[in-house]
Amino acid sequence: MKGVCVGLGYFSQFHLEAWQRLENVEIIAICDSDINKAELVANTQGIKSFYSNAEEMLSREKPDFLDIITPPETHHELCMLAIKHGIHIICQKPVAPAFEEAEKIAIGIQNSDVRMMVHENFRFQPWHREIKALLDRKTVGEKLHTINLRMRMGDGWQEDAYMNRQPYFREMERLLMYETGIHFIDVFRFYSGEITKVYARLNRFNDKIKGEDFAWVQFDFASGTHGFIDANRYNESNCENPRLTFGTLLLEGDKGSIRLYEDGKITVQKLGQQETPHAYYFEDRNFSGDCVYFTQKHFISQLVSGEPFETAIDAYLQNIGILEKVYESHEKGMPVKC
Repeated sequence: MKGVCVGLGYFSQFHLEAWQRLENVEIIAICDSDINKAELVANTQGIKSFYSNAEEMLSREKPDFLDIITPPETHHELCMLAIKHGIHIICQKPVAPAFEEAEKIAIGIQNSDVRMMVHENFRFQPWHREIKALLDRKTVGEKLHTINLRMRMGDGWQEDAYMNRQPYFREMERLLMYETGIHFIDVFRFYSGEITKVYARLNRFNDKIKGEDFAWVQFDFASGTHGFIDANRYNESNCENPRLTFGTLLLEGDKGSIRLYEDGKITVQKLGQQETPHAYYFEDRNFSGDCVYFTQKHFISQLVSGEPFETAIDAYLQNIGILEKVYESHEKGMPVKC
C-alpha cells in the first residue's frame, strides 16, 4: 500500500511515526502549504517526494490512499480531490466545520468507488478496547446503567493557552466538544449504542479564547444507559500525564462497576466485593497508548480485506449529528432529541 499525507502540523508527527511501523505500507510523498516544512519533514523521515500542492501530488504519485491531517475547513476540497483521482481516504476529525459539509463529503463517497475512514483514534486506545471486551463478556452484568467521564486537561488556563502546541484552538468558535468531546461521543456509542437525547451546559472559563472550555453533557441511550461528560480544559488533573487517557471513566452495570484511571489502570468491582485490578497490556507509545498506530492498522487491514471500517464516514455522520445537538441543547437550555 502506497500512501501520501497532506498537512504537517502538530499531530502529523504521530501519523508519520505510526505509518513507518506498519508492514507493507510506504508513505511515498507528503504535502504542506509551507514547502520548506514539507522538504524538512521529507528529509527527516526519509520520504521520497514533497509538495505544496495536493492535486499535483495526487496526479504525479498516484497513491493507494491519502491521509488528511489538515484543519477541518480544508477537508471537503481535499476529499473531493481524492474522489476525483480514485484514491481512498483516511481523514482526521473534525470531519468538517458543520454537519452539512460533512454530509456532502459522505454523499461524494457514496457516489464513488472510493472508501473513507475517519481517523477517530480514541476508540482504538487500548483501555477502551479492553473495557469493551469486558462489557461484551458481561463482566459487570447484562445491563449497563451509566457511563461517566471526568476530564481535566489543565492546558487551557494560561494567558497563552494552546500556543505551544495547537494555537488555532484559540480562534475556534467551538472548542471543547467540537475538538475533544466528539471523541467521547464516539467512545460512548462504541460502548452502548445509539444516543437518543442530549442535555448540554457549556461555558468559557478562559476569556482569552473564543470557544467553550467547559462542558457538562448528559446522554440518554436507546439501550436505557445514561451517560455523562464532565469536562474542562481549564482546571488541572493531579496525574503525571493527563493526555494519556484524557480522563477517568466509571461504567456501572447491574452486577458491578468498571473504572479507568488516568494512568491506564482498569479495575473491576463486582457488587458486594472489593475493587480489583484487571490485568491487560498496553504501551505508552506514540500518542495515548499508541492509538494512532492501531487506528491506521485498522484502516489498512479493512482496506485490504474489503470489510467495513469501524469509523466509515457514513456511520461517523451520526457522531457529528449528535455533536450538533449538543450545541443546540446548550443554546436552547433544554434537552434535545437526536
